[in-house]
Amino acid sequence: MAQTRREKKSEETGALWLAVMREMLRGSGVAVAVTLLALLACALLVSNGTIGEEMMDRAVLAVCVLGSLTGGLTAVRRIRRSPLPVGLGVGGCLFLLLLSAGCLLSGSASVSNDGALILLSCCCGGENVETISRSHRCRTYSKRGKNFQRYLFAGYGV
Repeated sequence: MAQTRREKKSEETGALWLAVMREMLRGSGVAVAVTLLALLACALLVSNGTIGEEMMDRAVLAVCVLGSLTGGLTAVRRIRRSPLPVGLGVGGCLFLLLLSAGCLLSGSASVSNDGALILLSCCCGGENVETISRSHRCRTYSKRGKNFQRYLFAGYGV
């Protein structure tokens, strides 16, 4: 049987949606790995006495921003579309994975114990993905624009 245009378009949309979700989950995996390694480094710094324990609250928030930023950049680099929703999705997935790991390991992790700050820092890192990818795009377009202007005005004394 021949497929109609609408059926083909819905299949293409579904395949695109699955590809985006797959890359968001890969980016979330990268974000979790970076976050756990950075938290391990912070724990080693605290045990060596390099930084005090009171600095760990700030370090956890900074590590969440770093993790969601690297995971979001990984996902956006592979998807090459809509960096803001992808970055925020990776940040949200990172938060949910950290929250569920905290619930499984300690049994007392909740959103009320600095969970809102961790959520905001994960979303902040995801939002920065959009900013970084936009600045890269602007540099690329400005270089093309200069070359195009040179081509247009060649021979006109500009």
